[in-house]
Amino acid sequence: MSVQHSASITNLHLVGADLLRKRSNWFVGLGVVLLVLGTIALGSSVIFTLASMVFIGWLMIVGGVLQTAQAFSCREWAGFYVNLLTGLLYSVAGFLIVVNPAATAMGLTLMIAILLIFGGVFRISTAIAAHFHNRNWLVLHGIVNLLLGTIILQEWPVSGLWVIGTFIGIDMIFDGWSLIMLGVAVKNLSADNLPA
Repeated sequence: MSVQHSASITNLHLVGADLLRKRSNWFVGLGVVLLVLGTIALGSSVIFTLASMVFIGWLMIVGGVLQTAQAFSCREWAGFYVNLLTGLLYSVAGFLIVVNPAATAMGLTLMIAILLIFGGVFRISTAIAAHFHNRNWLVLHGIVNLLLGTIILQEWPVSGLWVIGTFIGIDMIFDGWSLIMLGVAVKNLSADNLPA
């Protein structure tokens, strides 16, 4: 029974591996592109921060306009005013973000710093209060969050111009490396390891 269970787990992990192996070059290629874009984002974090705010603002404007139009198409509906008000609020908020992306980034960065600090304190106190296996990792996670939040808060409002772009860059770099490693690992799978 345990052999059958082990075989089914192995097959579960290899489902689609043949297709992945055939497309492994695409994974590696996409990973390299993300790696390059992430590196550019780290080098131009202010531009990426402002661009991401403008992009979010435009998404909110489009969503708000569509919701407002949808509200007018259902005027007889009892939820007309709520739908209309939500659409207008989205549009106005999106417009304010597009008009002043730097102020939006600063406000968002302040919230990120506060969340990191509170999250770090919570993780550390949870790890100290509750005795469980490998709680040192939770303490380490809490310390890293606390340090990041404190650094961002000490540099605020200037940090508002680079934090979001830096986070985007780091995320793209890690995502790129993950795709490259996946592509290389799947490419090296032998046909014997693939499910029938």
